[in-house]
Amino acid sequence: MNITSVLIAAGVVGIVGILAGILLGVASESFKVKVNETEIKVREALPGNNCGACGYPGCDGLAAAIAKGEAKPGSCPVGGEPVASAIAEIVGGNAEVVKVVANVRCKGDCEKAKEAYEYVGPKDCRIAANTPGGGPKGCAYGCLGFGSCKKACPFDAIDIVDGIAVIDKDKCRACEACVAVCPRHIIEIIPYDAGAVVECNSNDGGKEVKQVCQVGCIGCGICQKTCPVEAIKVENKLAHVDYDKCIGCGACKQKCPVKIIS
Repeated sequence: MNITSVLIAAGVVGIVGILAGILLGVASESFKVKVNETEIKVREALPGNNCGACGYPGCDGLAAAIAKGEAKPGSCPVGGEPVASAIAEIVGGNAEVVKVVANVRCKGDCEKAKEAYEYVGPKDCRIAANTPGGGPKGCAYGCLGFGSCKKACPFDAIDIVDGIAVIDKDKCRACEACVAVCPRHIIEIIPYDAGAVVECNSNDGGKEVKQVCQVGCIGCGICQKTCPVEAIKVENKLAHVDYDKCIGCGACKQKCPVKIIS
């Protein structure tokens, strides 16, 4: 092998390398993912819980929506006002947050609600819900009280008091972890300053309700007739509040014969 052959081979390899580098450079420019700097900044401002309480698939989804103007700066219920203010500085707009909290639709504690039988299994609502009758509680719609929601809450906002879950409104961040884990589906998200709340989830008739609970909604409709702004309707034997209409006058609470509206 002479020096000429070596130089030719080296030249060919060098030219191929240069062409490959050029092609890779062109390809990287053509196929690179464009980065939205605003979206990145918004994502960094979000708390990172990825709970989905905002209605989007995690914090990444919400950040993209806010950057596009499809969601408001105050859309993260977990972050609250501090996060809303930080995001508003990035994208502009109103930092107002409509505060919401979780609420347990049951007041049937150990004293007011009857037990159908003595339960001796694991203290977990999801397991108890698969036992005969859907659990030991006489009411098939009430809180089982074994604390699955308490264990799931990342903010220590839930306690089990006298056999039912009680939520601390000031600690709650409406992340919906408790909503997802409750097998009875009795936890809902409501406005923090809701004017009226029906603390029951039963769809049984009045007679059946009274047999198992002293404080269950009997579907009598008195609240519906009393409400001056038509914010309450009785559907499937249970009263429901339209929070957008409710003015918090307290008329329904005063007239409720079983005192289930708070």
